Amino acid sequence: MSSNDHVEVRAAYDALAESLRRRGVDVEEVKGALKRQRIETPSWGYGNSGTRFKVFPWPGAARNVYEKLADAAVVHRLTGVCPTVAIHIPWDKVDDWKALREYATSLGLQIGAVNPNLFQDDQYRLGSVCHPDSSVRRRAVDHLLECIEIARQVNSSILSLWIADGTNYPGQDSIRARKRRMLETLSEVYQHIPPDMRLLIEYKFFEPAFYHTDLADWGMAYAVASHLGPQAQVLVDIGHHPQGTNIEHIVAFLLDEGKLGGFHFNNRKYADDDLIVGTIHPFELFLIFHELVSAEHDPRTAETARAVAYMIDQSHNIEPKIEAIIQSVVNIQIAYAKALIVDRQRLREAQEAGDVLDAHRLLQEAYETDVRPLLAQVRIEMGLDPDPISAFRRSGYAERIARERAVQGSASGYPEAS
Repeated sequence: MSSNDHVEVRAAYDALAESLRRRGVDVEEVKGALKRQRIETPSWGYGNSGTRFKVFPWPGAARNVYEKLADAAVVHRLTGVCPTVAIHIPWDKVDDWKALREYATSLGLQIGAVNPNLFQDDQYRLGSVCHPDSSVRRRAVDHLLECIEIARQVNSSILSLWIADGTNYPGQDSIRARKRRMLETLSEVYQHIPPDMRLLIEYKFFEPAFYHTDLADWGMAYAVASHLGPQAQVLVDIGHHPQGTNIEHIVAFLLDEGKLGGFHFNNRKYADDDLIVGTIHPFELFLIFHELVSAEHDPRTAETARAVAYMIDQSHNIEPKIEAIIQSVVNIQIAYAKALIVDRQRLREAQEAGDVLDAHRLLQEAYETDVRPLLAQVRIEMGLDPDPISAFRRSGYAERIARERAVQGSASGYPEAS
């Protein structure tokens, strides 16, 4: 980026900073929070992926976990806020976890959440931890215990659990019996969770089951987490709700209960579309972050809010893989920055006075503020390019991996570090 471009960024930032200061915003405090923000990217977001209809291969898409880490390192180097990568077992399974951990470290990364797979085994046709056959439930438990051990070896502190169990037809199975089986099997797993690890329980209201899903909403996930104990919390996937669901309300409630553990950020228009974060409902994303930031300022919820794990979970099939992840990170940063500049003192006063319109206008004012100059300046102060997408396109990395990964040969070796 040229010196003239830096001058333009600085001029835009200075104008915005002055405007924010007049509104009572501590700009340096906001910049500090943005520099400390951490967003986990998913290994599966860097490989070829798609819908149930078709997977369109992308030139240079990562073929194994080592290549996924190499791509994630590029995202972290350009954004400065993505030092961890979630892995999925068995998709990312390797023979030597110590070697994988060391390779991640060499790239400036760490392995993040470990995600078990309880939906692709043929034996899980009727469920996994809810299956009527105890031998299948045993298989599921053994896999979860395997993932806990993998998490130990890669120094991960999060086991991120999505259970695809459910039924397709009324009468197919006893819903109450399935609930009891789930609690019984997960209780056994929970006993093996190390003291420094959390079990984050995800939910989804439909798909792949179409009559009922055993963990269909946040309330069911909350009930299970409460049954298991304090190291079990709820994971909110933005795309896993019926139309019209007030997700920020769920976030606020779980924060106040001390049970919000993390997010899977993505976006959707109709159902679980796994689109780039913030592309469809940016105001909703802002309101979610408003609740999170507000909770950090409340001594009753601050500890829970500061421990929330922010993870991206997207894997659609038409956009460039690495650019899509970078754009999601940028959109999350924008939503967070806007939440940070809300005048909370004035908002509290308006709420206490019952001034409905002024309270709403304060949120609207923050949401409508163009915070891109602020983020550009933060990146410059972090030694980064102010525009990570443009920087990635100029780097030639996408073209290079398209050439290198097109070469026939083993897909299990170490890619060249970049």
